[in-house]
Amino acid sequence: MRVLIVEDEPSLAEFLRQGLEEHGCAVSVATDGHMGLAAAEEGGFDVVVLDILLPALNGLEVCRRLRLQRPALPILMLTALGTTTDTVRGLEAGADDYVTKPFAFDELLARVRALARRVLGAAIDVPPLRVADLSIDTLRRRVQRGDVELALTPREYALLVEFVRNPGKTFSRAELAERVWGVDFDTGTNVIDVYVNYLRNKVDKPFPTKLIHTVFGVGYVMRLPEAV
Repeated sequence: MRVLIVEDEPSLAEFLRQGLEEHGCAVSVATDGHMGLAAAEEGGFDVVVLDILLPALNGLEVCRRLRLQRPALPILMLTALGTTTDTVRGLEAGADDYVTKPFAFDELLARVRALARRVLGAAIDVPPLRVADLSIDTLRRRVQRGDVELALTPREYALLVEFVRNPGKTFSRAELAERVWGVDFDTGTNVIDVYVNYLRNKVDKPFPTKLIHTVFGVGYVMRLPEAV
């Protein structure tokens, strides 16, 4: 597995490099945003570990530009900013996951491996997922409702896939956090609610039939139209 680390703190970059190499990764390091963007655009990496606070070009902008150039490249964001707003900004920029500093190396390693598995272990020929007039081409990561193609962020996409794969199942917020984010979220955050709202605005709001529903006191469910 090839990992690109974009981090301007020399001690942290070296710590990550040594740790990942000890676990069999081939690691390259970039120390500012422009260098990181150029290296990632050249290709060959399975995962990018990207700090937000970078000189020259901040990590959020690097992430946005990478999403345009390499939409399937997994990006793990490193942030010292722990509020819900900051987390959402990083994920909205296109990050697949994030780790808040300070962090345990084992946690970061597990997340890097999980992101790499999503790409390296992806099936080559997978039929579209469908619920009603909603379809997901998981190979090309394309989402359509009827004849309308929907533009989703990576996190919105992952959340929608969970709903579509499990129509009729009521998910608690904790279940969605574990399945989509891969971690148990602090119950004081509202990231799950924020993202379900984002998803509804794109998947349901423009259309007469609503698919994603709130189960008050429990969580959320995707219902087939005849079951609404």
